[in-house]
Amino acid sequence: MTQFLVLAKAPVPGRVKTRLCPPWTYEQAATVAAAALSDTLVTVGCAPAASRTLVVDGSYPAPPGWQKLPQRGGPLSDRLAGAFSDAGGDSAVLIGMDTPQVTADMLEDAGDYAEADATLGLAEDGGWWALGLRDRSNADVLRTIPTSTDHTGQLTLTALRDRGLRVRLLRVLRDVDTVADARSVATLCHPESRFRAAVEAMRHEC
Repeated sequence: MTQFLVLAKAPVPGRVKTRLCPPWTYEQAATVAAAALSDTLVTVGCAPAASRTLVVDGSYPAPPGWQKLPQRGGPLSDRLAGAFSDAGGDSAVLIGMDTPQVTADMLEDAGDYAEADATLGLAEDGGWWALGLRDRSNADVLRTIPTSTDHTGQLTLTALRDRGLRVRLLRVLRDVDTVADARSVATLCHPESRFRAAVEAMRHEC
């Protein structure tokens, strides 16, 4: 089994999901971010794993039985590579907190290296939502790739293949960056998910 890393930012108003504002307030955006993170941690907790680690920017408690590491480095590309580097072990799958619709089955698939050296889940916005590496030392390639662009995912795929890695693509998912994203993703979440409830509550508040 592989280990799972969740890269997250503490849901502090004004520091997370600011692209949701307006129409939502910073406090509402933080509430939705907290719900997304909570659902992600629950789902990762249900997936078979050698270990689970929360790699967090800011102060946020890790679930019982998890490890916790601080994010390090300046640009996101460095923090992504640093998360893999600091985790220990051989293989690892890293995901963020922006795809609360992810399921344990999807995560188990992301950690299956039977026919691949890496697994990559591309996102609809051009980024990626999950990266699995049989050998996590290959994560240093991430330092050379610009993040938060509409071609980050494809550049990542190309860089991995240029290293001679066999890459298996996962299901494409939609990240939560805008209110439209949040409302669309909420419909894909489990009816009892915190994220879905938080987004539904915003419909009544706005």
